[in-house]
Amino acid sequence: MLSTPLYILDLLGVAVFATTGALVASRKQMDIIGFALLATLTGVGGGTFRDLILDRPVFWTVDQTYLIICFGIAIIAFFASHLIQRRYVALLWLDAIGLAAYAVMGAHIATQNGAGFFVAGAMGVMTATFGGMIRDVVSDENVLILQEEIYATAALIAAFAYLALTYLGIPPLYAASAGTALGLIARGGAIIWHWQLPRYKPREGREY
Repeated sequence: MLSTPLYILDLLGVAVFATTGALVASRKQMDIIGFALLATLTGVGGGTFRDLILDRPVFWTVDQTYLIICFGIAIIAFFASHLIQRRYVALLWLDAIGLAAYAVMGAHIATQNGAGFFVAGAMGVMTATFGGMIRDVVSDENVLILQEEIYATAALIAAFAYLALTYLGIPPLYAASAGTALGLIARGGAIIWHWQLPRYKPREGREY
């Protein structure tokens, strides 16, 4: 069971990801059912994957608030998306917020279910990236996680920063806030300054 502040953070992560799905639906000029489908897939996709791997009840089947949020955002976006002129920029920044928050929540829930340090970190990254992957594949968009700029690395930073701080005895709320902030800084730097890790450069094979 999540504490109230962490529950709110979890709802925020779902809401932000659902909004990114709805914004993509607006760019693709989908009908209202398409909006609802894409918002929901994006909003709960990562958490569903996490819960299935951890063999725990899928969170939105236990608490329908998550689905209500996704549907509500889809309806609002259907009638109001045109008010956001630069929707791709909004998508990037909302996705960055959701990425950081959901990485922390994924790691936190994994530890609550007995996962070790590195498994919890991996679950944080998967929770943060899977919903966006579904959104981009279903809508035939460029998959953000496959771009050169830092993306999954930002989720990794958020998740492991949270885990490291909690292992040092920092209260979960403060650790979650710090982890989310660090993940957002990393992803924000990639959006603004195109931060990226060194890329592999192929070389000619050796002759023996």
